[in-house]
Amino acid sequence: MIKTRFAPSPTGYLHIGGLRTALYNYLYAKQNGGVFALRIEDTDQKREVAGAVESLILTLQKMGLDWDEGPMMDKDLNLTEKGQNGPYLQSKRLKIYQEYAQKLIDSKNAYFCDCTPERLDKLRQEQEAQKLAPRYDGHCRDKAPISKLQFPDKPYVIRLRVPENREVVFNDLIRGEVKFKTSEIDDQVLIKSDGFPTYHLANVVDDHLMAVTHVIRGEEWLSSTPKHILLYEAFGWTLPQFSHLPLLLNPDKSKLSKRQGDVAVEDYLAKGYLPEALINYVALLGWHPSDDQEIFSLNELVKSFDLCKVQKAGAVFDVNKLNWFNCYYIKQLPEDELLKRCAEFLPNVDKDKLLKILKVEKDRLNNLSEIGEKVKMFLELPDYDGKILIFKKSTKETTVTGLKLALAVLENVPENEWQKENLNQILSKVVTENSLTNGDVFWPVRVAVSGAEKSPSPEEIMDVLGKEESLARIKTAIDRLNK
Repeated sequence: MIKTRFAPSPTGYLHIGGLRTALYNYLYAKQNGGVFALRIEDTDQKREVAGAVESLILTLQKMGLDWDEGPMMDKDLNLTEKGQNGPYLQSKRLKIYQEYAQKLIDSKNAYFCDCTPERLDKLRQEQEAQKLAPRYDGHCRDKAPISKLQFPDKPYVIRLRVPENREVVFNDLIRGEVKFKTSEIDDQVLIKSDGFPTYHLANVVDDHLMAVTHVIRGEEWLSSTPKHILLYEAFGWTLPQFSHLPLLLNPDKSKLSKRQGDVAVEDYLAKGYLPEALINYVALLGWHPSDDQEIFSLNELVKSFDLCKVQKAGAVFDVNKLNWFNCYYIKQLPEDELLKRCAEFLPNVDKDKLLKILKVEKDRLNNLSEIGEKVKMFLELPDYDGKILIFKKSTKETTVTGLKLALAVLENVPENEWQKENLNQILSKVVTENSLTNGDVFWPVRVAVSGAEKSPSPEEIMDVLGKEESLARIKTAIDRLNK
């Protein structure tokens, strides 16, 4: 059975690139009737951020990527697990890694190293001075094994014994045949001096014990793959199939980083980006469907996604394109559902009025957090410069005339006929019957009721405000121009 996994480190937020990796693993497993697992790689205790494990899990749950095995958060936010291959937090598996590291020692595929930090620093400086790539020089390769009974307090690490004069070759589902010379591979540390494993040993041991068949991860791990293959060979284990995803890039083609904008999924969710929009957009960062379809539900992605058609080149993360997707999904939401999702960004006012506002503004939202600002003009007229009431092709006198004529007609509209369709026809009639232009009537009425240069149409705003408030705002505008 095909099995994939997503194995993040709890060093902070869930990166957009991490979401894509999780999504591709999920899609590949589900479309093949396989298993998708979550594992937390928390062996680097110095870099772990408090609360990051819980945050990662909650964020993935919000995104709808349900996994078959791994840690979960229950309704009371307690950490639990499901699956037969736990624990799924690597920090709880230390004895397992130490056991397998000893097997490598016994088979002479690894060795103890007691080089001091001072010696390693000096070695690195010498290599840099000679313009050589920093790497361990094998000083401890052939030393007698260290006995903890003889030297109970002597710090040591365990290193992989990389074979000499070999070429490691593997087939990547995305990149095809990949080759590495062992002369370019360092004797990687497998167990650190604190007894914790490095990523390399823990990753390989866990992928084998958890029966992972396909390792789908970011391009940054490509250079680590030969080390992992050597570990698989040393243990006599069957290799999984490897796939390395292209980098995510900023629009200037630099690596996606926080210096040029948000990169955390949590940040986008907090701003009111919908999970379905994020999933849809992220799926297309590196994979292009053959029929140019852009809108996909998660179920549709499961059916259509093709790992072998993921590109090698980096994919540009464009916030403007994400906004387009988010705007599309916001438009599809029924008003009640939209109100529910917007709740945290909205003031506590009349529900019916909020629903009217959302109906007007929903097509203009890039994200839900924008509604908090947009709703303000419906609740209170902003302070604005009276000059913006005058359309660029009109005059102050004509603008006052247009507003007064509109006011006179609008005052006679019955309350039960105060709807946007009727209001539009009334304003159009004011234009035609008085030989005015839209800029003489629609523009100043819109600014008068919104207090802004850019806003929805005047009839939409007045429909929400109601007759009394709309007329009061138009009178205020006339007063400002007459001063």
